[in-house]
Amino acid sequence: MAKTKPVLRSFRSKIKSPSAIRRALRSLKKRRAVFTNGCFDILHKGHVTYLEQARKLGDCLVVALNSDDSVKRLKGPSRPLNTLADRIEVLASLESVDFVTWFEEDTPLETVLAIKPSILVKGGDWSVDTMVGAKEVQSWGGKVRSLPYVEGRSTTKLIERVRKVRP
Repeated sequence: MAKTKPVLRSFRSKIKSPSAIRRALRSLKKRRAVFTNGCFDILHKGHVTYLEQARKLGDCLVVALNSDDSVKRLKGPSRPLNTLADRIEVLASLESVDFVTWFEEDTPLETVLAIKPSILVKGGDWSVDTMVGAKEVQSWGGKVRSLPYVEGRSTTKLIERVRKVRP
């Protein structure tokens, strides 16, 4: 019997607006959508470890990225180093990520409300009571989780190290 190759999904097909993700989740009958968000400016081991752990919590993983202006307001005028368009495509190319979207605001609350995930996840540097959208997710019966922080892995520290090495 001949083996058939699996059909590869284009990573660009994972990039959608929040409302399009909500429709896709309904049509795919994904019961436990996991949602996380962040800047993801320079992808590193901490990020990919965290995203893989988050994906295991449900049927699909949705990642919402801060827009470039939102990152500047949160991290300062020298950030982001990578544009939103680049960050979205890099995240969409990861096997653990099912959908990627973006938000312009400083917090992802409107995006959480639009997608209505079953599980809200952030890294271990966030406590459940400080996560934006936690009360809302819990109000519709969802769960909120803080995953272990990968020690010594942070974009800010990586940038600082690179700047020290620069001649």
